[in-house]
Amino acid sequence: MHFETLKFEVADGLATIRLNRPDAMNAMDIQMSLDLMNAAIECDENEDIRAVLITGEGKAFSAGGDLKGFAASGDRISRTVKEMTVYLHGAISRFARMDPPTIMAVNGTAAGAGMSLSLTGDIVLMAESAKMTMAYTAAALSPDGSSSYFLPRLVGVRRAAELMITNRRLTAAEALEWGIATRVVSDDELMPEATALAQQIAAGPTLAYGAVKKMLAETFTADLEAQMEMEARLIASMMRTDDGKEGIAAFLAKRKPEFTGR
Repeated sequence: MHFETLKFEVADGLATIRLNRPDAMNAMDIQMSLDLMNAAIECDENEDIRAVLITGEGKAFSAGGDLKGFAASGDRISRTVKEMTVYLHGAISRFARMDPPTIMAVNGTAAGAGMSLSLTGDIVLMAESAKMTMAYTAAALSPDGSSSYFLPRLVGVRRAAELMITNRRLTAAEALEWGIATRVVSDDELMPEATALAQQIAAGPTLAYGAVKKMLAETFTADLEAQMEMEARLIASMMRTDDGKEGIAAFLAKRKPEFTGR
């Protein structure tokens, strides 16, 4: 597939998405949001895609929304932002609900919508030099990109409020300590490690990963009995999948399983 603002590649079950406006620090405009939504739909629909890796081209993951472009909209700025969020939020919803896990490789700066996008990863790797900041209220704006959903769940309401109100910059080490990052690696090793991890996941039981994502998405809203019923139904359905049958057979035969994602 061809996108104007993304580099999109699929190989051996892994879709790699690179935000590709490096001269603008990968700032998100309507076109990038639309491209992200269409890329997310492809990742959700293409059965050959079993993991997704997202990173930024150049020196930044993403500096957030393209405020210069928004300002150029003049009196239509509100309409422009509403259109953009339809696409961006559609992309995030697809990434969150699909079976293939999403791995974020955060390089350089992740600010505003860039930080919001990075929070949605199932696994988040950060380069040692990377930094995050909410940034929105510094321009008298309010957060979007699902950050008001994911951030409090990751760090708690008090810390989320601090990040959103003060725009405190988090280093990679702080993001790891706060539970936002999964792992911090050297700048040179970010993409090799993220790619190796994503390839490992792409070779795994994709439907089981999707079940994990579904259960974790519901865990803060479902009561105990509803969550256990979901667990029972999902593990039973996993037993019927090709990978479930292979996993059990491999365990009993004491051999390494070979999963197909089905």
